[in-house]
Order: sequence, then C-alpha cells, then structure tokens
Amino acid sequence: MPFEAVDVAATPAAWETLRALGVPAVPAVVAGGRAVHGWNPKALAALLGVPYQEAARLPAAELAQRLDRVLAAAQRAMRQVPREHLGMTHPGRDRSVRQLGFHVFRLSLAFGEAMRERRLPKAWLDEEAPAALADGPAIAAYGDGVRAALAAHFALPGACDGVVETYYGPQTGHELLERTTWHAAQHLRQLYAFLERMGVTPESPLGAADYAGLPLPAELW
Repeated sequence: MPFEAVDVAATPAAWETLRALGVPAVPAVVAGGRAVHGWNPKALAALLGVPYQEAARLPAAELAQRLDRVLAAAQRAMRQVPREHLGMTHPGRDRSVRQLGFHVFRLSLAFGEAMRERRLPKAWLDEEAPAALADGPAIAAYGDGVRAALAAHFALPGACDGVVETYYGPQTGHELLERTTWHAAQHLRQLYAFLERMGVTPESPLGAADYAGLPLPAELW
C-alpha cells in the first residue's frame, strides 16, 4: 500500500484533514478516512489491516523504576548543558534544548495528574518552560520535585488502576505509564544527541539495558 509523507506545517489542507479527523497534532497516519495519532504500533497495524503481535508490557512497578531512572539521567544531562547552547534546536524542529529538558519532566508529572483526574489533555504536554527555569541546573532542580511527586503517587494503592481519557483515546493506567516511560526515554536519547553536538560527553548515560522492553521508535527524531 503506497503512502505519501506530507509536511503538515507547510500544507494547510493537511492540517484541515487532521482536524476533521480529531487529530490534535503530528505525527499522524491517515488512511481510508481514519487516523492514528502519535507512535502507536498496535493502532497503526489495525488501521492498515496488518497483523501485529504486541510485546509483553513490563510490570507497572518496573516501569515506575525505569521512569525514575530516565528522569535522574535527564537531570544529569541538563546540568551539563552550557548556557550558550540552551537555545539549540534540531534541524526542522523548533523545540530548544531548554524546552526539551522541561518537557521530559512535565510529561512525566502529567502521568500522576492524569491518573487523579482521569484525563490527559494535550495542553499539559504543550506547556512552555516557565521563565524561572532559565538554565539547565534550574530545570534539573525542577526534576527533583517531579520525581518526588511521582514517588508519592506510586506509593498509593492502585496507583496505576483504572482508565484515563487521553487526547489520543482511552488508556489504562498501565498503558499510559508505559507510554510515559518510553516517551521520556526517547527525549532523553535526544538530549544525549544534543550534548554530543555541543561537544559534551553525557555523564553516566543510560544504555540498552535501561531501554530494554520499552517500545521505543528506531529513529531518534
């Protein structure tokens, strides 16, 4: 089945198509008048009518530990970012290193909020870094609060029970935790790539064993 890649930002008609299908943002795949938003292999396979065997999901307790490990690594990475490189972006993308670092922590904090409120609006993940978080160390310090809040949430009975209405459809708490964990891990990988562009060697970077069992995209960007 042939597919055409479209630069949605430069194609107003493509944006209108996505909006009509209820898709709030890219990336997305559209086929036969239906759409799948984001990195969702199971839904994409269903959309295209091809078989897909979903891998076993890591236990919630393991995912919680992995997420904290990713956040600790993101703190180390942000502390290494020279102030003059905070505005660096990847070609074709407008999210700066400063904003990316904040996003890693904000999307993770959103998990606990979503479980409490049983909803996950996209606006939570689109928040800009507050002016007070002006550099890497400040963003890393913000991460301390995020990790503490998540630890408190995971200590609650049934911390991952129930269903959340997200901006891309209903998700169980376990599914949302897995998505949160690999989402944060993918952005951590990008932070490492940025550090390398700056000529900075990441301190104690995570490796294959830390990512094992997470459905990460093969591509970095």
